[in-house]
Amino acid sequence: MNNPDVLLNRAKALRLNGLITHWDEIAGADWLAAVLQWEEEERSDRSMRRRMRAARLGHFKQLSDYDWHWPRRIDRAAVEDLMTLSFMNDAANIVFIGPNGVGKSTLARNVAHQALICGHTVLFRTASEMLGELAALDSDAALRRRLHHYAAADVLAIDEVGYLSYSNRHADLLFELISRRYEKRSTIITTNRPFADWSEVFPRDGFGLKAYLACRLRIM
Repeated sequence: MNNPDVLLNRAKALRLNGLITHWDEIAGADWLAAVLQWEEEERSDRSMRRRMRAARLGHFKQLSDYDWHWPRRIDRAAVEDLMTLSFMNDAANIVFIGPNGVGKSTLARNVAHQALICGHTVLFRTASEMLGELAALDSDAALRRRLHHYAAADVLAIDEVGYLSYSNRHADLLFELISRRYEKRSTIITTNRPFADWSEVFPRDGFGLKAYLACRLRIM
């Protein structure tokens, strides 16, 4: 679209102050729309690459290659509904529960990747990696900054919750993080332990975490 007002608004959105300053001189130029489109596409590509690096999804099997016949109880329609990202509208939490090797992490990565494609910020971490990092911080200020980093992501995917038992310190950190995200942003969790066993994984706060996650929860 070559409407000068529309083009000017696009230039302002891109903060191309040099072009805006000389707008009256270039507003009718044939090349202007193409230049703005190039800049928009380049910034979009850079944003995607930056968010992909931050997400740290790693390599994973695409849903187009997923074996829907294993495990047999997988609800394909429910997974495909997750790929619409409608759960994010209500800041719903997603929990994939099942034994090792059934594809929980693959499904979580696919949903997280879909959120990236749609322009959202995503972080994907194993529980041990994330909680170990937070517990190792040696100052309150550093911990607050890192908690904010994880709390601010549009989608936070925490992989392999329950594969290890956690100390009270780790439980406190996870509880703090989940409470910061509660009713604001969606969290995706994969676990090999049913909620009934979380008091064993998190001896002090297992029930509290369960209560926070259970609000606006979809269990897969």
